[in-house]
Amino acid sequence: MKNIAIVFIVLAFLAAACSNQKAKKETKSAVEESTQKTQAYLGLKEGGEWVWVTKSSGKEQWEYQGGKFKSVDQIIVDEKHTDHSFDIQFEGPGWESDKIGYRLYLDWRNAIDIFGKKTDTLVLQNVGRDGFDSYHEISGWGVDVLKVGESLGMGSLAFWDGEKAVRVEKTDGLKSSVENSPEKSTVIVDYPGWEINNIKTDLHTNLEIEPGSYLTKYTAKLSEELPNLATGIVIHPETEKAIFDDIKPGWTCLATFGKQTLQNDLLGMCVFVKTDQLIEEANDGLSHVLVVKPENKELTYYFGAAWQQDASGVMSMDDFKALLKEQSRFIK
Repeated sequence: MKNIAIVFIVLAFLAAACSNQKAKKETKSAVEESTQKTQAYLGLKEGGEWVWVTKSSGKEQWEYQGGKFKSVDQIIVDEKHTDHSFDIQFEGPGWESDKIGYRLYLDWRNAIDIFGKKTDTLVLQNVGRDGFDSYHEISGWGVDVLKVGESLGMGSLAFWDGEKAVRVEKTDGLKSSVENSPEKSTVIVDYPGWEINNIKTDLHTNLEIEPGSYLTKYTAKLSEELPNLATGIVIHPETEKAIFDDIKPGWTCLATFGKQTLQNDLLGMCVFVKTDQLIEEANDGLSHVLVVKPENKELTYYFGAAWQQDASGVMSMDDFKALLKEQSRFIK
């Protein structure tokens, strides 16, 4: 009996030690998670099925019905996927800092949208889980603030055909992945066989955001030469536009400011390109466009936004420019 009692005491001690170790590990994980200031996120539905449907608009397409969203590190986009297929959480990868969030439509649109944030905590893992497009309704964390339509939205990549900016629409496939570290978060998107300007080129892109930053660094690499690439900002009424060359030496900034949100309040948007790569400033009726020359089949630019209801509290173009001067430290 004495030996049995000793065995029970030893087992109880080991169980307590394991429990303490697990608690410490969980506490450490929670601390690490709470100190993370950026996030790149992908959510994919599982457990449902593809169904051929007719939308209210009359459009016929595949739609993913049932199932639940699960966080994943990478997605090879299903051939059945298109806009409003409901299989990818908020329609593509998202990335955020403690200041602002963005998302990319991972389909033929390939345009970038903005999540205005009213909190400095990370939220993307929960956005859109309680209803596919519930993020269009303002909540405690914030809201989708931008109407993109057929425009370049906020800093989307395109090609200038001489009359309009053509987004990355025709490709042989789409693949995206996400990476997170304490220093930054990155969304990676690959577009094999981008068909543009009568050629096909493989396009590899990185979108990076750092803690404290309203800006995203966009890097594009091509397998074949293109005479230009383009980016820009959606045109909305009740906004003013400016070109600044005195914010960051060697960089030209296109900025807009005004009532250009779905909530009819104030938003500033900007794109920074290297001045010596800028070919021309253009306008195709949908977007203010910056046409730029890639170097060695590569291009790097920055884009960003600030919302009246976020931590910046911007109320004018002067406020926005002052913020961009402070934020220019992220442009390298």
